[in-house]
Amino acid sequence: MEHFMNPRNVGEIEDADGIGEVGNPVCGDMMTFYIKVDDGRLSDVKFKTFGCGAAIAVSSMVSEMAIGKTIEEALKITRENVAEQLGGLPKQKMHCSNLGADALHKAIQDYMSKLKAREAQDG
Repeated sequence: MEHFMNPRNVGEIEDADGIGEVGNPVCGDMMTFYIKVDDGRLSDVKFKTFGCGAAIAVSSMVSEMAIGKTIEEALKITRENVAEQLGGLPKQKMHCSNLGADALHKAIQDYMSKLKAREAQDG
């Protein structure tokens, strides 16, 4: 409830290193995650979420869990971890925690793709 009433890290990173967007057309939840990476660690994570209270709380928790983690550690954040950190979620809202982890993972994949493209250009 705390992360719904006072969500952390809401917003957008203008020069994000990676951006991940997911949505669930069934429930209408849409999440966009923005990450900044310094020395292999997520130095900043922000999100924009359009959705229910659980989706907002999940986004806030995922952002807090990810900041300061290495790329490898952040990729290990699962929907079960997120729900557990929130003190549990109603069964019908578990898909929201899946969306949060998926959006973070997509932002990391975007970052990794850009990094590979840059390395290929540099030779």
